[in-house]
Amino acid sequence: MKTTQAGFDSIVEREKGLHRGLSSGQLSMIAIGGAIGTGLFLGSAFAIGFAGPSVLVSYAIGGLIALLLMGCLAEMTVAHPTSGSFGAYAEHYIGPLAGFLVRYGYWSSIVFAVGTEVTAIAVYMKYWFPAVPGWYWIVGFSAGLIGINAASVKVFGAVEYGFSMLKIAAIVVFLILGAYVVFRAPVDSGIGLANYTSHGGFFPKGAWGMWVAVIVSIFSYLSIEMIAVAAGEAQDPQRAITRAFRATMFRLVFFYLLTLALTLAIVPWNAAGEDGSPFVKVMAATHIPGAAGVINLVILVAALSAMNSQLYITTRMMFSLSRAGYAPRRFGEVSRNGVPVAALMLSTIGIGLAVALNVFVPKASFTLMMSVSMFGAMFTWLMIFVTHLYFRRAHEASKLSFRMWGYPYASLAGALLMLATLVTTYFTDEFRLTLVYGVPFVVALSVIYAVWYRRRADVAAAQTQ
Repeated sequence: MKTTQAGFDSIVEREKGLHRGLSSGQLSMIAIGGAIGTGLFLGSAFAIGFAGPSVLVSYAIGGLIALLLMGCLAEMTVAHPTSGSFGAYAEHYIGPLAGFLVRYGYWSSIVFAVGTEVTAIAVYMKYWFPAVPGWYWIVGFSAGLIGINAASVKVFGAVEYGFSMLKIAAIVVFLILGAYVVFRAPVDSGIGLANYTSHGGFFPKGAWGMWVAVIVSIFSYLSIEMIAVAAGEAQDPQRAITRAFRATMFRLVFFYLLTLALTLAIVPWNAAGEDGSPFVKVMAATHIPGAAGVINLVILVAALSAMNSQLYITTRMMFSLSRAGYAPRRFGEVSRNGVPVAALMLSTIGIGLAVALNVFVPKASFTLMMSVSMFGAMFTWLMIFVTHLYFRRAHEASKLSFRMWGYPYASLAGALLMLATLVTTYFTDEFRLTLVYGVPFVVALSVIYAVWYRRRADVAAAQTQ
C-alpha cells in the first residue's frame, strides 16, 4: 500500500461532496461544544464519587492523554484533512480492516454518546418540571437538533458557535464567582481548601479510586477528536486545524481542572458526588437568588451543544463509511446543501435507545449509556496513537508542516495509558459492561469484514498500488 500523499488522494477523492463552510473559530467551538457537556457537568459527579478530591489528579491524567492525542491528530490532520479523518488514516497506514474497525467503533460510540447527552437533558429538565416524564424532553429537543443538522453545515456551525460561546462565558462567570466564594468564606463556613482533606483525606478511596475516575475523565474529554473530522469541511484546513487544536486543548484542561477544584472547595466531595450536577449544588451553596436555576439552564445548553456536535460527527463518520464501501450507498449521498441526511437519520438511533431506557430504567439509563458508549471512544483513541506510529514511520523522509514533539515516546505513552484505562473498566462494577459489550462487538465487526468486505478492500488496495 502506498503511504505517500498521492496514495491518500484516492480516499480524499471519494469523500468529496461536503461543503467547506466552517471557519477556524467554528472548528474550535465544535470540539469545545462536544467536550464541555455532560462529561463535565454531570459525569464529574460520578468521578468525584469514585475518587474524592483526588479526582483532580484523575482529570490531570486524562488531560495528559488528551494532550498527547491532540498532538498525534494535529500532525496527521494537517497532512490529510478529510472527513474520514482517523478512520481514513487507519485504513491507509495500517490496513483496510483497521479503518473499518475504527470507523464503526467510533460511529457506534458517538451514537451512544448522543444518548447520554439527551438522557442528561431529561435529568436537567426535572429541576424545573419534576413531574413531566423525561422522554418528552428527549423527543422534543432531539427533533430540534436534528433539524439544525439537516439544514447545512453553515447553520450547524453558527448554532454551535453560539452554544459554545455561552458555555465558555458561563464557565468564566462560574470561576470568578466560585473563587470569590472560596476566598471570602468565613473560617467556620465549611467552604475552603480544607475540604480537600477534611473528609477522609485527599485520597479517600485510595489510589484505585483515583485511577478508576480516569475512565470518567476520558469520557469527559471525549469529542476533542471531532476537530479532525470537521477539518474535512473547514475553509482553510491547515491553518484552521493548528489554531483549533492549540486553543481547544488549553481551554479544556484549564476549564476542567479549575472548575473541579472550586467545586470541591465549596461543596465537600461526599456531597458533590451525589445525584445531580455538582455545579448546581455549588450555585445553591452561594445563596444567590436564582443562581442554581441559571447554572442549570447553562448546563442544559451545554448538553444540547454536545449533542449537536455529536450528531454532526457521527453523521460524517457514517458518510465516510459509505463512501469507503462499508455501508449502503445511500448513506454517502448528500443533499443540495451538502448534508448527508440519510446518514444523519441513521445516526439518531442512540436517541431511540435513550428514550427506551428512560422509560423502562430511568435511574440507570445514564450510567448504562455511558458505559456502552465508552468502548468505541477508548478503542478509537488507542488506535489513533497506534496509527500515528505507522504514520511517522511512513513519513520519516518527509518534511511535515506540523510535527508532534516526543515521537515515538509520546505516542507509545498515550497508547499504553489508553490500553491500561480500557482494561481497568473490566475490574469495576460500573463500567464492566464496556468490555463485556466491546470485545464481542469488535469480534463481530471483524467477522463481518472478513465475510463481506475483505475481497472488495483487497481489490481497491490493488488499484491504488
